[in-house]
Amino acid sequence: MSRKLTAIAAAISIFGSGQLLAAPKNIIYMIGDGMGPAYTTAYRYYKDDKNTKTVEPTVFDSILVGMAHTYPDDNTVVTDSAAGATALSTAIKSYNGAIAVDTNKKPLKTMLQMAKEQGKTTALVATSQINHATPASFAAHNESRRNYNEIADDYVDVKVNGKLPVDLMLGGGTKYFIRDDRNLISEFKRSGYQYVDHLSALNTIEAIPAIGLFAEKGMPYAIDKDPERLTQMTEKALSLLDKDSNKKGFFVMIEGSQIDWCGHANDIACAMREMDDFAKSISLAKSYVDQNPDTLLVITADHSTGGLTLGADGDYRWERDVVANVKASVKHITKVLKDSKNVKKDWESLTGLKFSSDIEKALKAAKSEGDKALFSSINKFINEASFTGWTTGGHTAIDVQVFAHGEGKEHFIGSQNNTQIAEKLISFIEK
Repeated sequence: MSRKLTAIAAAISIFGSGQLLAAPKNIIYMIGDGMGPAYTTAYRYYKDDKNTKTVEPTVFDSILVGMAHTYPDDNTVVTDSAAGATALSTAIKSYNGAIAVDTNKKPLKTMLQMAKEQGKTTALVATSQINHATPASFAAHNESRRNYNEIADDYVDVKVNGKLPVDLMLGGGTKYFIRDDRNLISEFKRSGYQYVDHLSALNTIEAIPAIGLFAEKGMPYAIDKDPERLTQMTEKALSLLDKDSNKKGFFVMIEGSQIDWCGHANDIACAMREMDDFAKSISLAKSYVDQNPDTLLVITADHSTGGLTLGADGDYRWERDVVANVKASVKHITKVLKDSKNVKKDWESLTGLKFSSDIEKALKAAKSEGDKALFSSINKFINEASFTGWTTGGHTAIDVQVFAHGEGKEHFIGSQNNTQIAEKLISFIEK
C-alpha cells in the first residue's frame, strides 16, 4: 500500500474510533464545585412548579450526556478541589492539594495555557477568590493550594509566549493581589488591564484585558447578598469575549465555587441558592452557544460534597418549601441570633420555621457553648424540618455528571474519567 493510501486508512481508522474531533472555535468550560448528582436532583425539586403534577426539568436535564470518575492519584479515592481541577485542566491526575503539578510536583501545562499559546483569548470567572483551587489549576502551578500569594503571583509571573496568561479575571481575592510585599493589581494595570473592585462597577469594564475582584477573599454567599453575582459575571464575560472578536476564539472557565462551600457547611438552603445562580449562568452560556454554533459548552463537577441525600431519618419525603423559605445562610443566621434582642422574630424571619419552646431551649443551650454549637443547632433544625440528610462535612467519591451543548458535545457521552474530559477539550484547543 502506498504511503498516501496508508495515511488515508489511518485517518479513517481514527475517525471511526472517535478520536478525530472537529474543533469548535470557542470553549466554555463550567465547573460546579462540589456539585454531585444529588445537588442537581435537589435543584429540580427546589424549582418545581407545585401547581403541576409533573416535576419540570431544569437546564441540567436538557444537556446531560454522561458521568465522570473523580479519584485523585494518591490512593485516597476521594479527591479535593485542587487535584480534581488539575485533572480537569491538564488531563493528568495528581495528589490532593496539587495546583497543576504532577505527583513529583513538576508543573503541568494547562488547557488555558495551551489556548493562550494558540492565540485564543482566555478568561477565568469564579465566586471564590480567583486564586482558589479550581481557577488556580488553570493558570498557576504550586505544590499546595494553600499558597495563595504564590498562586496569585503566577498570574503575572508565569507568562505564555511572553504574555500574561489570563486576559479576563472576575471573582474575589483582593487580599492576595494587593499586599504589602507586592501589588499585583498595579502590575496588571501597567500591562494594560482595566481594574474594578465593586460588583456594581462590573459594567464599566468595556474591553479585555481586565480584572475584577469583588471581595477580600471569596464573594458573599448568593443567599446573603447578590443572588445572581455569578450570572452577572458570566453575562459580562461572554459579552466581553464576544466583543473581543479574536479570530482564534476564546477559552473561558466559569466556576460555581460556593456550591461546595455550602455543602461543607451542610447548609441546604445556601446550596440551592448557589445552584440557582449556577443554573442561570449555564442558561446564559447555552444561549450563547445557540447563537454561536462554533462554540462548545462543557459542564461538570470536580467532586461531590457533603454526602447530600433527599429524605432523612426513614421518612419518605423532602420538603422543598422549607428550604425555599430560608432567607439566609446558616452562617449569617448564627451571627444574627448570637446577638439578637428578639430571637423569636429573627428566627422566624430568617428560617421560615415556627419558633417553639424546644427551639428556644436548644438555641439558648447552644449559645452558651459558642458559635460552633449555635451553628450546628440551627443547621440541625433546618435539615430536620426539610428532611435533608448529610453524611459528611467533606467530599465524597461519588461519580459526577457531565453536561455538554454545541459543536462536539457527542464526544462527552457516557462514563469517563475526569481526565478524559480534559483530553478531549485539549484536542480541540490544539487543532
